[in-house]
Amino acid sequence: MTCLLVVEDDPDLGLALRVLFTRAGYEVVAADDGQAALRLLFARRPALMVLDLVLPGLDGWDVLDRTRDLTDLPVLILSGRTSPAERVRGLRSGADDYLCKPFDHLELLARVEALLRRSNPEQWRGEYVEAGLRLVPERRSAVWQGHETRLSAIEYRLLEVLVRNRGRVVTTEQLLDLVWNDPAASGRERVKFAVLRLRRKLAVGEGPGDPLESVRGLGYRYRGDEPSEQPEASEPPEPPGAL
Repeated sequence: MTCLLVVEDDPDLGLALRVLFTRAGYEVVAADDGQAALRLLFARRPALMVLDLVLPGLDGWDVLDRTRDLTDLPVLILSGRTSPAERVRGLRSGADDYLCKPFDHLELLARVEALLRRSNPEQWRGEYVEAGLRLVPERRSAVWQGHETRLSAIEYRLLEVLVRNRGRVVTTEQLLDLVWNDPAASGRERVKFAVLRLRRKLAVGEGPGDPLESVRGLGYRYRGDEPSEQPEASEPPEPPGAL
């Protein structure tokens, strides 16, 4: 049974979340403060964390930072902080999704299911190799110019979509559909910050040597070692594992 770690200090909401996830078929472990959350993270190794930001002791930001030092399990922030700045900070800090309170129960379950589906190693495809880059699904890593780095499930899937559509522009809307399972394109900022994290991990900066090219007003394309070119209209992108 898939185990979820719910980190929420409000006892009524914490109980409601445990009931919701249990009825949906998940095993649930719960913490009401940051220290307890990290202890359960070590002890139970959950498949996904649902994280509140306002916690006694270690707050949610500290928990997220320490979690990312240890593991790349999916983290969904569930918070009453609804400002765009807070949502941007959460995604930039390594959260895979951000849902504001109050929330719809069915939407929360759908987001959890989508995150778990994307992080399932049984769905990873074979290695992809080309000049300068190798994708290694069993380690969920990328080797760029001889340097290997581990990626989160979202980062790996994003890079795989771009690489398998080399030279073609993949729009932000297409990336949200293929990587985040968000065909309504309701979280466009997620793409921007996921690309920023990828660039940091690959040790490249936006510019002539960046294999991930930003195409203003459209989206992104993977060009590897090729120089930047004027983008052409692209066909529908290949999904992960299509080759």
